[in-house]
Amino acid sequence: MSTAKKATLTIVNLAILGIAAALLYLRFEEYVHNPWTRDGQVRAQVIQVSPRVSGQVTKIHVVDNQFVHKGDLLFEIDPSTYQTALGQAQANLERQQTSARGAQIEFERLRQIARRDRGAVSQKDLNRREVNYLEALSRIDVASEQLTNARLNLDFTRVSAPVEGYISNINFQIGSQAVANTPIVALVDSNSFWVFGYFRESEIGHIEVGAPARVTLMAYPDRPLRGEVESLGWGIAPSDGTVGYNLLPSVNPVFQWIRLAQRMPVRVRLDPLPAGVALRFGMSASVMVMAQEH
Repeated sequence: MSTAKKATLTIVNLAILGIAAALLYLRFEEYVHNPWTRDGQVRAQVIQVSPRVSGQVTKIHVVDNQFVHKGDLLFEIDPSTYQTALGQAQANLERQQTSARGAQIEFERLRQIARRDRGAVSQKDLNRREVNYLEALSRIDVASEQLTNARLNLDFTRVSAPVEGYISNINFQIGSQAVANTPIVALVDSNSFWVFGYFRESEIGHIEVGAPARVTLMAYPDRPLRGEVESLGWGIAPSDGTVGYNLLPSVNPVFQWIRLAQRMPVRVRLDPLPAGVALRFGMSASVMVMAQEH
């Protein structure tokens, strides 16, 4: 190999080493000047879907991990009991309306007689007929409310998705007994994902709300996500002072020469995701808050 080629090769190698060193230095500076943590996790709002009425499950329209839109039918409860209750409420309303018409006729008849001849009807009888009529009207109101409630209960036998998201943990089947206001399936809101970064308390003073952040998911190490700090946590559960033996406080020993910094949660709102990145509740993440622009 000629001397010129050797010199050129040496220059190229030195240039490559210089670029690598510069990149390493920039990365080092980035980690030195910007708070970061490997202790991060993807979170989302999880709706515990509960039926509003009790009954036997007759149909299931979804499967585990299925994506659903808001309003999609999830499952149905046997409606027969609530259809019967609706019919009874309708019949009761008609009965109260008929009774009210009769009370009105009686009241109007006595009032007309009293107008023609004040001595023919006592004021006491007239007042009693009026009260009967007003009570009949109030019973119509009650029956109307009962009918509305019966219609709602029948509608509640069809349980739909309250938000757009992913069905999770279906642990019931056709024939299972659904209990009112008892969660029966989980729904992960697909529009509510965020990231919690748990930073050492010594770094919290360098983090501000609104600061840009970079999130690297373990599932997509080469596709960092961008976002910004939405809020900082104001407290964590204490490890000392809990009730212990005989209601005495339980205090853990502290080693003065080893003091571990507590981890405080920092909530990061994510920018729109790049194509091909799918968030899942509980994913591990590294979070860096950009305290200053480079």
